[in-house]
Parts: sequence; structure tokens; C-alpha cells
Amino acid sequence: MTTTTSTLRLALLQMHIEAGQPDINFNKLAELLEQAVGGANKPDVIMFPEMWNTGYALTEIRQLADREGERTKAFLSEFSRKHSVFIIGGSIAELKAGEVFNTIYAFDREGNVISDYSKIHLFRLMDEEKHLAAGDKPGRLELDGQEAGMMICYDIRFPELARKLALGGAKLLFVPAEWPNPRLHHWRTLLTARAIENQMFVIACNRMGKSGDTEFFGHSMVLDPWGEVIAEANGEETILFADIDLALVDAVRSKIPVFEDRRPAVYEA
Repeated sequence: MTTTTSTLRLALLQMHIEAGQPDINFNKLAELLEQAVGGANKPDVIMFPEMWNTGYALTEIRQLADREGERTKAFLSEFSRKHSVFIIGGSIAELKAGEVFNTIYAFDREGNVISDYSKIHLFRLMDEEKHLAAGDKPGRLELDGQEAGMMICYDIRFPELARKLALGGAKLLFVPAEWPNPRLHHWRTLLTARAIENQMFVIACNRMGKSGDTEFFGHSMVLDPWGEVIAEANGEETILFADIDLALVDAVRSKIPVFEDRRPAVYEA
């Protein structure tokens, strides 16, 4: 029987990613994971950025991608089981069925893969559509009896996907990203909008540092269902901790019954 827990402690690993260097990135992630569980108050859920294994080395991504996610799954499964922690595994470049996908794997406290999600919307400004294949199903999972959703970076510009997840019962939304300068205002605004309009927690982990000519500003964030910022990182490599109580979702949805007042027959025809 699944036990429902409303409170969760989160740890977001805001890290630099070396493009085209999976071994370096695995070692860096291992170091940050140990730091995340090393304190007195261990997190329930750990999350990290988009494409953390390879970065955006797209011209060589087919050679670099993790085949069937095997290396990633072995590494994160062992860690989650050892420390009894949920992991939202950022996203990785994964080679499967002859294509490269931008994929999240999520793990439960026993190290089992409980969900996966491949990025649906590919970002043309970074030529993703030339090198990656798009996913075709929303990302859903359950954490201690609570429904959650997953999206990746550019996906947050598509409110209909977040709404679909919310209508399916999601109370929190995980968003790994590599969101670059100069669009910090867009990052904050879109994440806030997704939280307010869907009355859910939004947990977004962005990378930091420089890759080629592109700079990434970090500013990983946790927002509550009112759109208020619970925690926000700066531009440095860091672990952002936050505590959330999912009971707030029901309270907000009861106070302003957005979902009950929808009229889909009018605007979805």
C-alpha cells in the first residue's frame, strides 16, 4: 500500500556541465550527490539539470549519448537505493531505437525506475530538432502517494502541457533546464505563470556556467501554488534546498476553484 506524505524536502543540484565530457560530468554529479545527502537533514527528492551527461555537444551527440540510459540508470539506481531518496534524474542524452532523446529518468527510494519522460518540444534556436528526436507522451510519476509531472526546459513555454498534467492530478511539476542568458526574465515569468495558473508547486533546476559562447545563469527555483518563490539560487554552483507541504495545493485550489470554473467546450473546440 502506498503511503501518502504531504511534506517533502528538496535538493536541487545547480551545476556546471562540460559539453562533450560525460566522465567529467558523472564525477561532478557524484560529488554533488554526496554533498546533498551529507547533512543532518537529508532530502526526500534530489534533482539536477537538463542534459547533464553531455551538455549541448549536439554535433557529436550520437556518439556521446548514453545507450538505453544504461550507465545513468545503474549509477542513479544504486545511489537512490543506498540513501533511500527519490531522484528526478535531470535529463540525459540517451540513444534508443536508433534515435537520440532528451530523457528524464525518475527513481524511487528503492532504486526502481518509476517513470521516464522525453522532451516533447525541441528548441530550434539551438538546433535540437536537427539532432534529437521528440518524445510523444507527458511525464507523470508518483512520490509518496502524491501525483507529479515532468517537463524539460523549452516545454514551459507550452502551458497546455502543464495544464494537462495538472488536470491529471499533478500537485508538483519538475523542470530540469539549460536556460541561458539573456532570458532570465522569461525563466522567472514562465515558471511563475505555470505555478499560478495550475495552482501547483514548480521545482526548476537550471545549469550554470559557460559552454562555448553561451552563458547559463542558474537561478534554480522552487515556487509554491500561489506563485511565490520559496527558494532561488544565484548564478553559482550550489545545492538549493527547500521544504514544501503539498497540502497547500488543495488549500489553494479550494480557495480559487480554477479547475471547476473551466469551460473547455468553449475554448478547446
